[in-house]
Amino acid sequence: MPTVRPQVVAHRGASHELAEHTLGAYLEALGAGAGGLECDVRLTADGHLVCVHDRDLRRTAATKGFVSTMDLADLSELDFAAWKNPWADLDDEAPDEDENLRGVLTLRKLLETVADYDRRVEVAIETKHPTRYGGLVEKRLVEMLRDFGWDRAGAPVRVMSFSFTALQRVERLAPEIRLVQLLDKPTSWPMLRRVIGRDWIVGPGIKMLRDHPRVGESIARSGRDIHVWTVNKEKDLERCLDLGVAAVISDRPRLMLDLLEQRFGPDQ
Repeated sequence: MPTVRPQVVAHRGASHELAEHTLGAYLEALGAGAGGLECDVRLTADGHLVCVHDRDLRRTAATKGFVSTMDLADLSELDFAAWKNPWADLDDEAPDEDENLRGVLTLRKLLETVADYDRRVEVAIETKHPTRYGGLVEKRLVEMLRDFGWDRAGAPVRVMSFSFTALQRVERLAPEIRLVQLLDKPTSWPMLRRVIGRDWIVGPGIKMLRDHPRVGESIARSGRDIHVWTVNKEKDLERCLDLGVAAVISDRPRLMLDLLEQRFGPDQ
């Protein structure tokens, strides 16, 4: 029987229920008891880090344009939640929603929310590549983490990327920050296992673990911590438990927490 209880990390917040990367989705995840929050970051044209996954705004803000070419003030005029429930305006009985929970979320606001929370919550921050700003993303990210005093060992943050070069960049700028090498192709592991840092975490996708179970077993044998994305089903959680993973990243943190409580009992 598995003995490791993994941390539950809310993928873009409680993004199954509420629009991803909105403050509302993250507050929902915190209320559910998530031990960590995951976000993607991109730089705006005027140098702000914002929590947005896609490079363009068509899917999440229903508008043309790219995050990298817009100022924060322009992004702040957009509704990043309407796409999740497009018929909400037709519900006369729905309560009025705080606009602050629906707009673009800066990384600084997310980190402030975590810093002020009444329990330790960790943040897994993914830098997206390729991007027009290249290594400036990691430079600005490390500068912000320094503002919080979170560039040192024991800080409640870790930086993730599919880009090995991006993670090397973070390691040079702040050697004590925990790093997660994300993987979505089984052919990447044999090469990466030889070059990634000794203490780096490995972050395989659940689809890869389903389709290539031997790769998952190889990662587990390496002795590294494993953080798996995006785990939304009980059978996928079981696969992660069998591998002894340290964290599951999920759109449905409440469901994962309920399933883990059934298995391990209440979290202390």
